Amino acid sequence: MDKKEILQKLGIEEINLGASTGSDWFAAAGGRVMTSYSPIDGEPIAQVNCAGVDDYERVVRTAEEAFAVWRKVPAPKRGEVVRQICLRLREQKEYLGALISLEMGKIYQEGLGEVQEMIDISDLAVGMSRQLYGLTMPSERFEHRIMEQWHPLGPIGIITAYNFPMAVWSWNAMIGAVCGDVMIWKPSSQTVLCAVAVQKLVQQVCREQGVPEGVFNVLIGSGREVGDPIANDNRIKMVSFTGSSEVGRHVGEQVAKRFGRTILELGGNNAVIVTPHADMDMALRSIVFGAVGTTGQRCTSTRRVIVHESVYDKLKDSLAKAYSKLKIGDPFAEGVLVGPMIDAKAADDFAATVEKAVQQGGELICGGHKLDMKGGCYVEPAIVGVYGDMPLVKDENFCPVLFLIPYSGGIEEALAIHNQVPQGLSSAIFSNDFREVETFLSAAGSDCGIANVNLGTSGAEIGSAFGGEKETGGGRESGSDAWKGYMRRQTNGINFSKELPLAQGIEFTF
Repeated sequence: MDKKEILQKLGIEEINLGASTGSDWFAAAGGRVMTSYSPIDGEPIAQVNCAGVDDYERVVRTAEEAFAVWRKVPAPKRGEVVRQICLRLREQKEYLGALISLEMGKIYQEGLGEVQEMIDISDLAVGMSRQLYGLTMPSERFEHRIMEQWHPLGPIGIITAYNFPMAVWSWNAMIGAVCGDVMIWKPSSQTVLCAVAVQKLVQQVCREQGVPEGVFNVLIGSGREVGDPIANDNRIKMVSFTGSSEVGRHVGEQVAKRFGRTILELGGNNAVIVTPHADMDMALRSIVFGAVGTTGQRCTSTRRVIVHESVYDKLKDSLAKAYSKLKIGDPFAEGVLVGPMIDAKAADDFAATVEKAVQQGGELICGGHKLDMKGGCYVEPAIVGVYGDMPLVKDENFCPVLFLIPYSGGIEEALAIHNQVPQGLSSAIFSNDFREVETFLSAAGSDCGIANVNLGTSGAEIGSAFGGEKETGGGRESGSDAWKGYMRRQTNGINFSKELPLAQGIEFTF
């Protein structure tokens, strides 16, 4: 399929409006215009007229009105709407995946995988719509009972990053929808067309299902124009932000000042520990995908490999050989495994990271160069041998640079190197030694929100809660009981006696 076919099938025009409440699209006349360029060839795809101040107010007011209706709709009925969205996603999977590749640059297989994530989280949300369980617990007072229940929270802001321009929205929006919330989506400025396409698909389903206008909303604009207003708006009860730790800290501070809630999914500096007891073939395959998948632009990408010195040279040589076989180029081309980075600046940052690593004493094992290909966004993924406390290694470098770090002692030494970075998202160990594995998973082991055994750092499943610790923000999205972040908890005490005893046996007579 070509670009024209993709855009036409998804209803994307040459010039699109940047605000939607689920029925109309609108944008103030004379506002800023965003042009979306494809990192594949540097050519423009389409434009979006950004939302203005009045557009923002219209969206938030409409969302508030929709919430007053949507929160009363039975949760299984809300789940049925999500099911219908899921069916439409299945129908449009190939075109949505293609648009992700066209606008973001990840290979087409990964674009399809991202849409599959949307389908999977929708399926999960439909089931959750009948399982928003509270608790009943015994009371210390005669003929009393205590229970907890969960209520819809309100309008929520969803601020997403460019690397998963559709899936991260769905993680929040599908769960939020069955919980009775209404969504206000601010997509990344680098992948605005992905948001337009998804909103149009959802909008069509909502019309067919009689969903109130304002349940699913989009505001396209910069962080200053849209992101900051969302963070500072008391009407928006929770903000889910995915992005860098630096920007996440700003968003978190703004929301906290007004006592709002946040779900923060921030930086990752993810490591794989390879012990002498590892299956080296499995470790190799996992590390390569984790390091170069999405051209190193996943929050769960493998950044560090902490490998025992006894197998260091073997793994280094195997990785270098595997990297030499990687086909780099157009993400739609057959056999390509590494597409472009999101833009030319990201490619420049990659080159600067490699240069800085060498300046700090690293050994460039392979790759590390920008490629002279159309678009200017292509690079050769790099492997750099480093020492564990190199300053650069503690940063999240959002590009395909893999650091190899040797260790000589036991698992405790590997864990000390692993845990010394400020980020705490995803981690993995490759070992067939029971004690090493259990130590890695123990309270004294990995300090990350995700800890895998004989699996890589990348590719979390939607059935489990996703998120991390430390500068990763502490947020959790997707499965398990992450739905509680989108609802408000209420404790109820019920007295069915004819007396009024006080708790703790207090006597208060007047």
